[in-house]
Amino acid sequence: MAIVAAAGLAAGFTGTTAGAADRTAPLPASGFDQPAAVQAEQALTAQTAAALGLAGGEQLQVRDVVKDPDGTEFVRYDRTFNGLKVVGGDLIVKRKGEAIGQVKYNYGAKAVGVATKPTLSQSAALTKGAQAAKFKATGNKGTLVVFVTPSKPVLAYEVVTTGVKADQTPSVLHSFIDAKTGAVLAQDDEVKTGTGNSMYSGQVSIGTSGSYSMSDPSRGGNNTTDLNGATSGSGTIFTDPDDTWGSGTTANRQTAGVDAHFGSQLTWDYYKNVHGRNGIFNNGQGARSRVHYGNAYVNAFWDGTQMTYGDGAGNARPLTSIDVAGHEMSHGVTEATANLNYSGDAGGLNEATSDIFGTAVEFSANNAQDPGDYLIGEKININGNNTPLRYMDKPSKDTRSRDCWDSTVGGLDPHYSSGPLNHWFYLASEGTGTKVIGGVTHSSTACDGSTVTPVGRDVAAKVWYRTLSTKLSSGSTYPDAREGAITSAKELYGNDSAECKGIAAAFSGITVPAGAATCGGTTEPPTGDNLLKNPGFESGAVNWTGTSGVITNSTSKPARTGSYKAWLQGNGRTTTENVGQSVAIPATATAASLSFWLRIDTTETTTSTVYDTLKVQIVDGSTTTTLATYSNLNKNTTYTQKTFNVTAYKGKTVTVKFLGAEDSSLQTSFVVDDTSLVAGS
Repeated sequence: MAIVAAAGLAAGFTGTTAGAADRTAPLPASGFDQPAAVQAEQALTAQTAAALGLAGGEQLQVRDVVKDPDGTEFVRYDRTFNGLKVVGGDLIVKRKGEAIGQVKYNYGAKAVGVATKPTLSQSAALTKGAQAAKFKATGNKGTLVVFVTPSKPVLAYEVVTTGVKADQTPSVLHSFIDAKTGAVLAQDDEVKTGTGNSMYSGQVSIGTSGSYSMSDPSRGGNNTTDLNGATSGSGTIFTDPDDTWGSGTTANRQTAGVDAHFGSQLTWDYYKNVHGRNGIFNNGQGARSRVHYGNAYVNAFWDGTQMTYGDGAGNARPLTSIDVAGHEMSHGVTEATANLNYSGDAGGLNEATSDIFGTAVEFSANNAQDPGDYLIGEKININGNNTPLRYMDKPSKDTRSRDCWDSTVGGLDPHYSSGPLNHWFYLASEGTGTKVIGGVTHSSTACDGSTVTPVGRDVAAKVWYRTLSTKLSSGSTYPDAREGAITSAKELYGNDSAECKGIAAAFSGITVPAGAATCGGTTEPPTGDNLLKNPGFESGAVNWTGTSGVITNSTSKPARTGSYKAWLQGNGRTTTENVGQSVAIPATATAASLSFWLRIDTTETTTSTVYDTLKVQIVDGSTTTTLATYSNLNKNTTYTQKTFNVTAYKGKTVTVKFLGAEDSSLQTSFVVDDTSLVAGS
């Protein structure tokens, strides 16, 4: 590990940039394979397309796969139609093996077929794209795509115009031009602009290799190159004879490379150690940081995203902001997963996601010169008066961002429509009230006047990462974010958990209205008769089938009520046990809810490894869906109620099943009592 005196990378910050709106995530660089899970799902795409009933001409391309310990997968797909890229045609399939469960289509667009003969010529579209750029183009190219709007898919040209703007910042502008009317449907520039000054982060360690190059084999080959004045290309990897890099000033070209390399290193470690993500593409590929010294700018680029540093006045200024580095690289993670648009609500979610994870990286880095706080870019003096770029505790302090969500927020620049989600993250992490964090006084109030009890920054970040990687798509809205985050919290921490309730309360605190997703115990189940027979097991093994002896009145484990309960596992050896009941859910039901009470005790001592499990399942013909999996890690020797929405099974006769599995030693007992399946109409 090289020790580097780093007083700051040059220049102020011309861009909290995202990948272009609706762009398909870039493929990994040559030499890196897609993860095995992606390859396996790609082999099934024709089968999946048929199962989804996609129209002829539509083909699926796997973007990302997130796999839970129980084998459930969230597979994210992009689409083509008759060979054309479908911009905004992404969808997420929740599946177990080859059985498909839930499907979420961006904008609800199950079908994306359009007539593929344009009325507008390509040359006319290129002219419109160049005109829309408002700078002298050095490159202009276009191709036909299917562009999915919130109301319908449209044949369009994607025109990509490159050049340099009047303030000398580079631009890569994507314009989507209606191929019939010539209307500009949407635009996004890969490079966003702003201004700033200097900062200082002290002496840092960076990963290098050989004799010596700024390449880190321990982090997937993270490497940093010098573009030598260019604004594109690969550049040459920084090298040094003694593994001591930079001087802490911009007089030494290496100093800029140090900051880029250090930032990519910290961000890699955060995603790997906290979220189990193996690089931006989750395939073990490291980031390639590219540093450019120009007359006015020092630019640091990451493949998949880019950020530009400079003050627009011909001055290179030092910059070493950890949160800015984490912010920029997180745009790459967003592009590789949800690929959130850079407009509307999705634009704000995109920017806030990078603020959230940039902040998380800053806390994780634990750098004494740049301690964690909930200010964005506080070290770069972007405003020239020692104020930060954004405030997460009260976003409106920058005079442009919103604290609270409403239907007009999506009309703002994404840097300001990010405010409500930044505020949500602060409320979920720290709650309402005033406190000093990282030497900075923070104070936050909820928009609905409530008192929000925090669940902690680590919980909030894990919930948001799961939401980003398994629930959101390119056109997602703030209400979608609430639905996804509550569902993610239930999956991670339990339906009736304090974590779920805190996540939901924080969304209410930014005035995102409640939707279908709720935490257990916050709403009453549908009223009506219990469809399960012998629901408390008090008649013994009547109406229930499964492993003999599971339903018992043994006094070794207490029942919640009465004497009988279903006691699964607790054997301390390799076994499986199950108990289930067939039940018909009326077709007239408007809602159906399954609930039960669960007690878990274990002699396992680990706090991190799952050895013994209980799965709650619905068996519908040949399809088995796991509603939840509990394990030895969920130890709770008081009964807790668990509730699940099973409305999707109305009109069907299904089996409610509890399936336990135990490894070779140390018992875990899963005790179920007082079951209920109620349907309302």
